[in-house]
This record gives sequence, structure tokens and C-alpha cells, in this order.
Amino acid sequence: MIGSMQQEWADQPHRRTNPLTGETILVSAHRTKRPWLGQVEKLPVAELPAHDPDCYLCPGGKRAGGETNPEFEGPFVFTNDFPALLPEETSIGVTKDELFHAEPTRGTARVICFSPRHDLTLPELPLDAIRKVVDTWVEQARELGKEYRWVQIFENKGEMMGCSNPHPHCQIWAGDALPTLPAKEDEHQADWYAKHGTVLLEQVRDRELELQERIVVENDNWLFLVPFWAAWPYEVLLLPKQRVRRFDDLDDAMRTTLADILKQMLAKYDNLFGISFPYSMGWHGAPYPVDSPSDHWLFHAHAYPPLLRSATVRKFMVGYEMLAESQRDLTPEQAAQRLREQPVTLNRTGHSDD
Repeated sequence: MIGSMQQEWADQPHRRTNPLTGETILVSAHRTKRPWLGQVEKLPVAELPAHDPDCYLCPGGKRAGGETNPEFEGPFVFTNDFPALLPEETSIGVTKDELFHAEPTRGTARVICFSPRHDLTLPELPLDAIRKVVDTWVEQARELGKEYRWVQIFENKGEMMGCSNPHPHCQIWAGDALPTLPAKEDEHQADWYAKHGTVLLEQVRDRELELQERIVVENDNWLFLVPFWAAWPYEVLLLPKQRVRRFDDLDDAMRTTLADILKQMLAKYDNLFGISFPYSMGWHGAPYPVDSPSDHWLFHAHAYPPLLRSATVRKFMVGYEMLAESQRDLTPEQAAQRLREQPVTLNRTGHSDD
């Protein structure tokens, strides 16, 4: 039934539900035919130097807090000079007011430079270098998970996503509270597990493997797909083919194949419009500590790119999206097809894998 409805979905407005959050999305694929006279983004800088002596993320660079980076050769981790969370106990107390509730929170924030190269993003790095990044994610999640309930690893790539430094890097914010979106995912996955006795995202994965409509790329252990409920035009969801709840559960083979599928998927992104593709990508796993109830969880990652029509026309989440619900201008099936058609090796001019 679902597989036969693609044309109807492409021609007629309809709403879809995200089972992870309970939120709905309005799909209006016919809107891509409308003319565009709005903002056009500037193209990203095509070439960067391999090393920028003025960059505070390069080896030997001086950071804003006064520290000088070591001459690192692989992933480099340091505490953010301007962290959003602080590890010290706060003097703020819990307010009892039902209307104006506030409570203290503590945590830490770190930065991971992927490599010493100022000019190479993840898909441009060789596979063994990406594997070192994956290993660093696992090590950091395991370490911080011993102290904090939630460890959020995420990458904002490109100026369009608010990235203030082009040196390829990601961030970690770890805190003692479960944030809003992971809390929604935890609740909805737990409700599904209690009702059906199965893991929600494993059911999604198995149905997608059966339908083969929204899968973009897969390997032995992982698959990337455009979720049925995607809000952003080329949003993707990464799922493991095995029962994995957190970074902590990844064995050697899964780390290597994770590096491999990241390289493939992110190359497809870059090839879509021939640029270094902007996005926010982050990882969701079962909250810590490791012995907390987590049978309902499946480890996964979300990637949210803003581009819609081309390298210079983006999707704006404004108006109806802010005041009512998210809306998208092409179907997830159309987006998956366009991404699937892209090669898994970089086509744009510039850097090779060397």
C-alpha cells in the first residue's frame, strides 16, 4: 500500500507523523514549482589552505582563551573556551513557581578537531582518519557518560549553519539533565516498546529495508535513509543493522564500517549541488548511566542540511513552521532518489582522498 502511494504523495498536500517525537510535518511537494525571488546564499569558499597560522583550531594556533594548540597529528580534543555548560555547582536554586520554573544545571563542553588539516572535511579525509574520529567519539562519550546523563556530539558544518571557523571540527555538550528532544525520543521509544514489545527504530529500519524507497546508502552494519517524516529537504537518519544503544557498544568492525558509510553519505551530500554541503549532524543514544533502562533505544544519528533547490537556495523554517508545524517542499522519497543517484566518491573539484 505505502509503496504504491508515491505519486499521490508527490501531487497532493498531506501530513506525516514522526513516531520518535510525536510531531507532524506538512508535505507540499507541488510548491517546488513556484518561482523564487527570495534570498540567495553566497557560495562557500572553494579552496582553503592546508594550514592557516591565524586559525585557532590549527596545530600551533592560539585560541581565544590564550591556550596554544599542540602540533597534533590526529583528532585533537580540548575544553571549549566559551562553554555553554559549566562543571561547577551553581548557587541557583529550583524555583517553586509553576509559571516561572527554573533549575540549576551543570556540564561541560568540548571541541574535537578532526585532523590537523584546515582544508579537509570528513568526506575528504582518508578512511583511516575518519576511523580515528569515530574512535574519539566513542572514547569521549564513554568518559563523559560516567559523569553526565546526556552526551551530545554534534557537527555544525558551514557558515550557513552558524559555524564560526572553517577548520573541520565538531562539539560535545555533556550535561546532568536530559534535553528536550532526546527526552521526547526516550518517551516515544519507551511507549512503543511497552505497547509492542519491539524497538521502534528497528521496526522502522526493517520496513525501510523491505520497501527500498527511502534508503540512500548502506553497508554491512549501517544504513542512511531519508526518514518518512523528514522535515528538512535532504534530512537523513543513520541506523545500525545490529542492536546498538550507545557509542559504547560499537565493536571494531562497526567503527570501521561507520567511518565508511559516513564517507559515502557525506560525499553524496557534496556531490548533490557540487559544494561542501552544510548541515548539522548529531548522535542520539540511550541516556547514561549505562545500567539505566535502555532496551527501547537504538543508537542513531540525524543530519539536517538547510539547502533546498541548489547550492544557493535554502529552506527557511519561518512563518507557518514557527507558528504551526514543519513543512517541506519535496517528498522524502524524491529527496532519497536524488541523493541515491549521487556517486559515493567526491566529484567536485578540489581535494582528493590523498
